[in-house]
Amino acid sequence: MSWVANVMISVDVADGARAETLSEWLRTDAPRRAQPEVYGVGFLKLLTSPETNQWGGWKNPECEVWAGALNHADLDALKRRVFEVSWREPNLVQLLIMDQEEGFFRMWMIRGGKLRQFAPLQPNEEDDGFYQGY
Repeated sequence: MSWVANVMISVDVADGARAETLSEWLRTDAPRRAQPEVYGVGFLKLLTSPETNQWGGWKNPECEVWAGALNHADLDALKRRVFEVSWREPNLVQLLIMDQEEGFFRMWMIRGGKLRQFAPLQPNEEDDGFYQGY
């Protein structure tokens, strides 16, 4: 049985090597949700490389986006790891996670020396705690 979390991370081009290191950590050393003694939950793939750009449009993106489907990932450990990376441009890091049985991504960004969530806990119209519309 599996438990899948869809994960994307957007980083500045200067932080591509750090994102690649994060991906390798997920592949080899990331703890599992219910089995912290078992390591490895998957990996992230670069979607925006100039050679294999998978985005639409006529131009190459000005950021790097990495994505993957992780299995049994300890998402709190992933968030801690993202926060602990010595990003060259930490304010440009955006971590998006959609855990199994959730219908939308939650986004975290590094602000004020903390990893903070910038999406509502529930996707409903009444919960406008993080929504700033026009």
